[in-house]
This record gives sequence, structure tokens and C-alpha cells, in this order.
Amino acid sequence: MTSPHWTQKITLLLALLLCCSNGIAQQSQTKLKVMTYNIWNGFDWGKDTERQTKFIDWIKSKDPDVLALQELCGYTEEKLKADAAKWGHPYSKILKTKGYPVGLTSKKPIVLKERALDSLWHGMLHCKTYGIDFFVVHLSPADANFRLKEAGIISEKIKAAHTDTFMVLGDFNAHSPFDGEALKHNKSLLQKYAKGESDKYSNLRLGTFDFAPISTFLGLPSIDLSKNFNDVRDRFTYPSPVLMGSYRENMEEVILTRERIDYILSSPVISKSCIGVTTYNSGETEALSDHFPIMAEFDFSQKE
Repeated sequence: MTSPHWTQKITLLLALLLCCSNGIAQQSQTKLKVMTYNIWNGFDWGKDTERQTKFIDWIKSKDPDVLALQELCGYTEEKLKADAAKWGHPYSKILKTKGYPVGLTSKKPIVLKERALDSLWHGMLHCKTYGIDFFVVHLSPADANFRLKEAGIISEKIKAAHTDTFMVLGDFNAHSPFDGEALKHNKSLLQKYAKGESDKYSNLRLGTFDFAPISTFLGLPSIDLSKNFNDVRDRFTYPSPVLMGSYRENMEEVILTRERIDYILSSPVISKSCIGVTTYNSGETEALSDHFPIMAEFDFSQKE
């Protein structure tokens, strides 16, 4: 018969072996898929269940490890958790439950770092998962100066985190200087922005496209991951054909006003492990939201 003393030793040894094996398993995961997606008014504040079901099925088919979401309108912690579980993510965090929340879901535990609302149009969610700090954003859709102020506030928060492993991702409602040459020739898009000008708000900066917020983030420094993998003609994330009949008259106007306003930016260290970026701007996603999703893939076993 084994003595109680030896039973305790055996139990402790088994526990230590289990912990070590779990640690090795976690360290052995070198691949990571990160996606960002603006889901357009939370599927009409939960009323468009058909689109919601198709969205869940599509996310499940792409199998991201981490998913950043914008426009979680009508969502609660419980509702996001229930949807996330359907696409294989047992962990989730939401910024707020009113207005236009952002959120994050993951296959791994999420540590909430900050829910930031002050002086931000929709707010920012800072979480950590997979050892990476994620800053999920949704900047002002209406005012260039407000967006620039938001970019400054969020950039300072990223600096204050003192991390060289971060991503800032979401709907920035701003243009990248890396797309500037192509945008220079897009007269239809510029005219559409000009028609929306008012005395109170302006989406343009000195009569042209607003590159200042993205430039602020790039100066952290951070890396525009899509730029390294996608041709400028294929980077557009908005609008999709679902806007025909409401915000766009026909498919021709949809095509003429295509633009990139959604991004995955990463710290330079993280960018070195990026092996691909896909903007899903054709096919099934044309009916899932007014925005298109982006997914970046990483292989952290890659060496310089």
C-alpha cells in the first residue's frame, strides 16, 4: 500500500508534468490568424438574423484565432460570448453596450487592459491575448480633425503600454498615405466626400483626402501590413454592394467609390512574422456587411 506521503509526492509530480506539457504546447503554437471586421450596425441591431447566421458560418470557415469587431450595435457581453462560441472562440470582450461598440474574441484567454471612452468618438478597447496587445478602434466617420485627435490619444496609450508586440486594428475612417497615388486619380470618391461637407464637420483635410490619422499611427512606429502583401487596387475595404439602393445608386457607383478605411497595423517586431494579408472583398462577403474584412497571418517560427 502506498503511504500518504508518497501519494502526495506522486500527485505533485503529475501536476508539475501537466503544467510543463501545457507550457510546451502553448510555446509550440507558432501560427496566428488575426481578422478585423465592421459588421454594419450589429446586423441591424439584431433584427437581420439571416445575415448574422451567414456571418457566423463564414467566420467559422475562415477560422481566425483572434477577431476584432466594430459596430456591435445591440450586443451585450453575453450576446457576443454566445456568437463567438459558434465560431470557436470561448473568450470575448466588448467595449460598451450602447451606441457603436467594438469588441475582441479569441481562442485563448483575453486580459482586459482598458476600456477607453473619454474624448473618443466610439471608443477604444485594449486587450491582451496570445501575448500581444490589441488596440481595437473605430474612429470618427464624420470629422477629420476629431479623427486626428483620436489618433493622437490612442497613440499615446500605445506608447504608455511599453510593448513592442502590439496591433492596432479596426475601422479608422481615414486613408493611408500609401494609397495616396491611387486616390489622387479617384475623382468620384473625392466628389462624394465634398458633397458631404458641412459647417460643423469635414471629412476632408484642406480639400483632399485625410492621411493624418494613419500617418500618426505609422509614426509610432507601426507597419501597414496590407501594403506589404496587397496591390493598391485590391486593398479596398468599403463599400460593399449591400449599400445599393440606400447609400449608393448602383454597382457602378459602388466601384467608383471604393476605398480602404479598415486596417491591421502592427509593431515592427510583429510585422516581421507576417506571412500574408487577405482582404476578402469579393464573393460571400459582398452580402455580409457594408465593409469587407481583413485577415493577417503570422508565423512566429520565421527568422530574419
